[in-house]
Amino acid sequence: MMRIAVDAMGGDKAPKEIVMGAIDAARRSEGRYEVVLVGDTLLVERELQHHHFIKELPISIAHASQTVAMDEAPATTLRRKPDSSIAVALKLHKEGKVDAVVSAGNTGAVMASALFLLQRIEGVKRPAIGSFLPHESGVCLLLDVGSNVDCKPIHLLQFGMMGSIFMNHIIGLDSPRVGLLNIGEEATKGTDIVQRAYQLLKKSSLNFMGNIEGRDILKGGADVVVCDGFNGNILLKFGESLARMISMTMKRTIRGNLPGAVGLYLIRPSLRKLYKLFDYQEYGGAPLLGVKGNCIISHGSSSARAIKNAVEEAWKMVKSRIAQHIEHQIKLGKGATRE
Repeated sequence: MMRIAVDAMGGDKAPKEIVMGAIDAARRSEGRYEVVLVGDTLLVERELQHHHFIKELPISIAHASQTVAMDEAPATTLRRKPDSSIAVALKLHKEGKVDAVVSAGNTGAVMASALFLLQRIEGVKRPAIGSFLPHESGVCLLLDVGSNVDCKPIHLLQFGMMGSIFMNHIIGLDSPRVGLLNIGEEATKGTDIVQRAYQLLKKSSLNFMGNIEGRDILKGGADVVVCDGFNGNILLKFGESLARMISMTMKRTIRGNLPGAVGLYLIRPSLRKLYKLFDYQEYGGAPLLGVKGNCIISHGSSSARAIKNAVEEAWKMVKSRIAQHIEHQIKLGKGATRE
């Protein structure tokens, strides 16, 4: 049976929500995977005691005596806290004792630990964090969303390649459309780095659609949107707040108005669907692509629902052999151009 490690101590709502989400995932496992909760055994067992009918569920505990705070410097966590829940989970993965890792903990620490313990796939210049954004007819994968603030053209090319593999094998798109985030459609727009990345993407075997502007993302202009981590992170967090702002604005505008209140009641199901589209909890977490393993980095504020969905996403990554497909494509020379 596949085993998925969940960092029980990572995130603003740990361990309560993390353990609850792990239990929900285990209930839905149906023999596909076992959930391994990594953290302080006493604290994890205390949380498990609040739940009923869990003795037969595929859940186990791996002890970790330390916890990485959300505001700790990532560069020092491995040295100062080698027995943190993040480090222990990734060590288990490196040793082949689990098949994937899910963590809502310190993103930088997860990234740094994964790079040190799992290491990069040979040929991958920079691993990237991808995140789903909805559009008119489905979802697209935006990457990078924070792990690489400064990028070279070759990095952006490889982001497109890894994102295309992910969308092909996880979402089932035969030939994912790849777009380069820019300030205009013309090949001469943007910085020198983006212009050079455009040429690399154009010459590649990817289904490259050219430059894509911010307004085109929600229209479904591309299935994979490539950018550096600085712009990607800003775009992602803006998207997370958009639906909530629309919903709250409508409620404030209609409040105290009887006809408006009736109208709000009637359109409430539609508003819920809109908010659900932009709700990060629906997608579980962001895949870390380019390392020798399967790692999902969840939002720091993840609820039980987000963790449950993250475990399901991790299972899909393992089942689809995403890391192996990336390694294979890199070896074939696609996206491995020297620069």
